[in-house]
Amino acid sequence: MRVVLVGAGGMGKAWLATILADPAVELAGVVDLDLDVARSALADAGVPDLPVGTDAVELARQTGADAVVNVTVPQAHHPVTTAALFAGYPVLGEKPVAPTVAQALSLVAASEASGKPFVVSQSRRYNAHAELFQAQARALGDLGSLATEFFKAPHFGGFREEMDHVLLVDMAIHQFDLARFLLEAEPVSVYCEEFNPPWSWYAGAASAAAVFEMSSGARYTFTGSWCAPGLETSWNGAWRLSGAAGSATWDGDHDPVVEGAQAGPAADPGEGIAGSLAAFTRFLADGTPLWGEVHDNVLSLAMVEAAVESAATGARVRLDDVLDRAHAQAVADERRDDVLAVLKGWGSARAALRR
Repeated sequence: MRVVLVGAGGMGKAWLATILADPAVELAGVVDLDLDVARSALADAGVPDLPVGTDAVELARQTGADAVVNVTVPQAHHPVTTAALFAGYPVLGEKPVAPTVAQALSLVAASEASGKPFVVSQSRRYNAHAELFQAQARALGDLGSLATEFFKAPHFGGFREEMDHVLLVDMAIHQFDLARFLLEAEPVSVYCEEFNPPWSWYAGAASAAAVFEMSSGARYTFTGSWCAPGLETSWNGAWRLSGAAGSATWDGDHDPVVEGAQAGPAADPGEGIAGSLAAFTRFLADGTPLWGEVHDNVLSLAMVEAAVESAATGARVRLDDVLDRAHAQAVADERRDDVLAVLKGWGSARAALRR
């Protein structure tokens, strides 16, 4: 599969190396608004002669690419992905699917209208320990609660330290997405509080606590901080799961620890973005089901948007309300008639996401 990579910044370089290392994928070229950045990334990777450009569709056509990998900043996810889909290219994109749920629903409709798939890389889902934890969750029968503790103290500098809702918006989507995967259930509502400890070096709230009601009746609890020095958790978080047949814990970096019903071995899904890329390749080759297809992924972003709304209002927020408002906004904002027709054809956003 020949791919054009869009975005040659820090994350783009990580994807570039991953693409070059995958024998099932060939890098056709790199797109960046700054051509010198694209050339430098290719030179650093040892492939300086590959073509570069500033337009993803144009370079994909010139190079005979089969698909586009979109690693641009979140604000560019919607226009870059939409253009690629309607030019006939499947797209694999970085999280979040888009900056807002309204834009995410527009991308769902664009995928339907164009007939081309769009997959979001939730890279922390691709983890052999997480796969085993999900198998263990199934072995424990009816599930009552899942909890994540996430405590880190990174000094990023730059835009993250100035963001509003920095923990919820920039990080928690990974844990929220994993919770959906582990519980095999969808969010119904959330109550969330966020705050900033007095020693925080972030302008926005860097700590949060949220409780989600899930469609299975289970509760998912997230507690975390990005300004918690000492005894830090894994970047994947520390997890505890309680079910009818026992309990399991997972430190985020090793196999889960179980007391109760034991699961058998689980498949290795690959690691991080390499796992995402391999799953995308298999999906295009033979339709192998994968996690993160856009219809599915929107609900992970909706969990973030609902948690932010709850923290701002102090009220419990229903996910259906978030989706309905986003749907109305997507209809109001849409400028493509074919995408608008799909959006208007949905009975509800929630129904459109069940495929």
